[in-house]
This record gives sequence, structure tokens and C-alpha cells, in this order.
Amino acid sequence: MNTSPQDSPKAVYQKFRALSFQMLWTDEVPRFNSAPPEQRIANLGLIRALGVVAAESGSAEEKAAVRAWLTSLLQDPEERIRRYAMNALPKVGSGGEEEKALLDLMRKSGVEREGGFIAKALDKIGGEATLNALEHGGPALPPRTVQKAKASVARQQGISQARMDQPIAENDARPLVLRSRRGLETWVVQELQNAARTRRSFKVQRTQPGHVTVTALKPFTLGDVYSLRCFATASLVLGMVDDARPAGLPSRIANVIVAAGELLELLTDGPFRYRLEFVGKGALRAVIREIATQVFEQSPALLNDPQQAPWAVEIHPAGRGFSVELRPRFSPDPRFAYRRDDVPAASHPPLAAAMARLAGHRTGDIVWDPFCGSGSELIERAILGGVAQLHGSDLSATALAAARKNLEAAALPGIQAVFHHGDFREWENQVDLPHGTTTLIITNPPMGRRVPVPDLRGLILSLIEAAEHVLQPGGRLVLANPFRLQLPPSTLQRVYQETIDLGGFDVQLEKYEKKTVAPTAGKPRSGRR
Repeated sequence: MNTSPQDSPKAVYQKFRALSFQMLWTDEVPRFNSAPPEQRIANLGLIRALGVVAAESGSAEEKAAVRAWLTSLLQDPEERIRRYAMNALPKVGSGGEEEKALLDLMRKSGVEREGGFIAKALDKIGGEATLNALEHGGPALPPRTVQKAKASVARQQGISQARMDQPIAENDARPLVLRSRRGLETWVVQELQNAARTRRSFKVQRTQPGHVTVTALKPFTLGDVYSLRCFATASLVLGMVDDARPAGLPSRIANVIVAAGELLELLTDGPFRYRLEFVGKGALRAVIREIATQVFEQSPALLNDPQQAPWAVEIHPAGRGFSVELRPRFSPDPRFAYRRDDVPAASHPPLAAAMARLAGHRTGDIVWDPFCGSGSELIERAILGGVAQLHGSDLSATALAAARKNLEAAALPGIQAVFHHGDFREWENQVDLPHGTTTLIITNPPMGRRVPVPDLRGLILSLIEAAEHVLQPGGRLVLANPFRLQLPPSTLQRVYQETIDLGGFDVQLEKYEKKTVAPTAGKPRSGRR
């Protein structure tokens, strides 16, 4: 490729970036290697472009070849070529050999500016070699680089995880915040109150839209917290920080984290690794780097690591300051480990758990979900006990396969489960749902956002009308309804309605009960398609 010294670095990079890996490696790299110094400088963008293209489309062998070439460029007499090479190395999965080459260059380089670039590269690929070099009198490295290397080693060893069984003393006096979808706070509180009747672990301190703050009445564990199912995330409040003096904010946040260091290490098997993030404030990368560096300088056992960290330290806006909170990062969430498969528009598991509690416990329940998706509502209701039969309908065979797989993973013995591939409006053709035998319909219908629905209002009306016929007297219908409907007189009576956030839009969480009168005979009168 012909480029001239007058081309801008960005333009040169874009020209090379448009080429395939084979063209770059077979044609351009040899041309770069044999070019005179002036032309090599003009073509610096090749180094960056090759790193990006290899990362996106190169095979393991091709990436290895690129790493070897970039490592050889670390010995180039031109500082700019060395700098471009060290910036490109992390893109292609660099490891120990490349790390050693960077450390060797740092020892030999007498240029302070270049030392800073090498440290930034080691931030991304530093590990055991970096730590070994420090132990044996190697080059001085910034605290940020050292803590990144320690975090990388801990991550690769896979030895960091939150301890579910470690008691947390109630006199630690740290509030616990249980966050949920707005509108589900009622069910978080109810679940806490039910737990209190037997364990009396927590007292509700404050309820606000989207979260419930509690305090402990006796020592508790994360396992106690995660026995509750209606919240989305749980976090311990490490401390509050005022925002009266913005210039000192990183130091004040760092001090809160360091002060909780003993608890943080106690709750972790292995090194304490955490992802630091401001909630609702954007990336704020510079502030995060400053906080993490100050934490490490005061307590080297606390390692900021955005990759696969078992903990998040979240900074939440709170009044005129911030709440610094510790949240376990589970993947998968241990409460919903049965979710082995999923489908688009599947229910948020804590919502399914809240709907199951709204439905109530009834021994011998015969439960139907007309839009079963991956089965969350059915499974959450079965977990509460008392279910005799589960029935799931869906137009998607993929969804039904996911529901079967998830139900099997839930390992709920003694429950008969039947799944029907078809339209719920053909309920009268489903021999497993004869007229007036179902005791509970629980469902979160498609809302037309991720799964198109031509006539959503008609679909909901058809669902409610079908419930009139399928439910036995005293039966219940629990659904998430995108409309506020004024229903005509029917055998169904609405006994509960609450507005909830379904992920950026509001719906009505509703419960109906069928009056104990003889149901109207025949098929549904309207809404048929």
C-alpha cells in the first residue's frame, strides 16, 4: 500500500484497517520490515491495524505470529515503533514472553516517557513475570500496574469467590439494600416478613421505589440473604460520603473501602477482587483509577479488577453525597441456577418469584402458563410447594424446549408437567386442560417489544376471557398486563393491581379471582382468531 509521510496517522490506520489479515500479513508486514526509516514511520498505522484485525479475525496460530512480530519490534531503535508495538500487544492475547520483553525494555530504556507507555501495556498483560521482577529488584512500577498484575494472577488462578456461609455480625451495623424492579418492593418486604417469622434476621428500615433497606437483628450470611427471591441485587452499605468537597471525593471513597477491608477479606475465599463503578454517573474512568490506586496503596490486599471479579463496589447517588456499597457478583445467580436456557422476552426471575407469591400457596394447585417462555413463572410457583400439575403453552418450540430443560434442572419431584406447542386460545382442544379444572393461571405475556404482537390488547382480552372458562371457582389469574383495562361484567374479580417497571416501561401486576358461581358454558365469546 502506498502511503506518504504527509498522510495523517489516522488516515494511514484506516487504510490498513480496511485490508484483510492475509493482505496485511503477507504483503504489508514484509514491505514495512524492508522499508527505509522514513517510510516505516509513515506506516506506523500498520502496527495498530494488524493488532486490531488479528484480534477480530485471526486464528490462534496467526495471533501467535503477530505477537512474535510485535515483540521483535520492541527492539526497534525508533521509540515510536516500539510504542505502537507495545500498545498493540494486548489486543492479541499476550502472555508471559511478551510481558518479559516489556520488562526487559523498561530496564534498558532510559526514557521516562517510554517507561510510562510500558507501564500502561503492563497494566493490561502484567502478571507473574511482573511480580517476580519486583521481588528480585526489577524496575520500579506504578502502584496501579502492580495491583493490576496481582489481580491478573488471582484471576487466572480462579481462587476468588464470595463466601455464602461466613457470618456477618449484626453489630457491624451496616444496612443491607435489596434492590428490585420498581413496584416489587411490596413483595420484597413481604418475603422479609415471612422469613422473620422463622429466622427473624432482618428488620425493614426504609422502603423506597426500587429498593428496600434493612438492618440485621442477628448474625447472618449471604446464604440467608439469597434465600430470598424477589429482589434483584443485594448490597452492604460500607459507608456514606458527602459531596461537599468534590476535589477530595476519590480520597473519601477510598477511605471508606479501606476501612471495610477486614470485612471484605472475611467474606472472600482468596484475594479480594472487586469491580469499582459509579451507578448512574457514566464511566468516570479517571476517578475510578484514582480511587482504585489509593485503595491499593493503603491496602494492597484489595484488588480492583473489572474482569470477572466476584464483588462490585458500587457508588450510588444518595442525597447530597454517595452511598458506597458492596455487592456480590454471581453468574449465575445461585437462586435461579435452574435457568440453563433462555429465550427473548423471558421473565426477569425476581418478577416471576414475586408473581408466584402473589398467586399464593394452595395445596394441589393445577397451574397453567399460556405464554410459558422458558418456564420461570411455573418453576417459581412450584418451588413454593403444593403444586400437583404444571401446564405450559407457547407458540415457540424453542421456548418449550428451554422450559423443559429448566424444569428438569430445578429438580422438583412429584410434579406432573405437560407442555403444549400451540396457541393458548385453542385451550378447549387441549385435553390436559378440561373446562373448569385449573386452579391458577400465572403468566407474563409478550409485550410486543422483543416479540412482535399484532394485536396486543386483543391478546390480553382473549387471555382474560379464556381464564373465565378454564379456571374453577375460586381459581386465580396472575398476570403482567400492559393495559389498564375496564373489563365487562364477568366471573373474574380483580383483587390486586400494582404498577411495576418491566425494564423501561410500566405494566400492571394484577391478580383476579374467579367468583364461586357456575361458569358460563361454551367457548370464549370474543377475541378469537
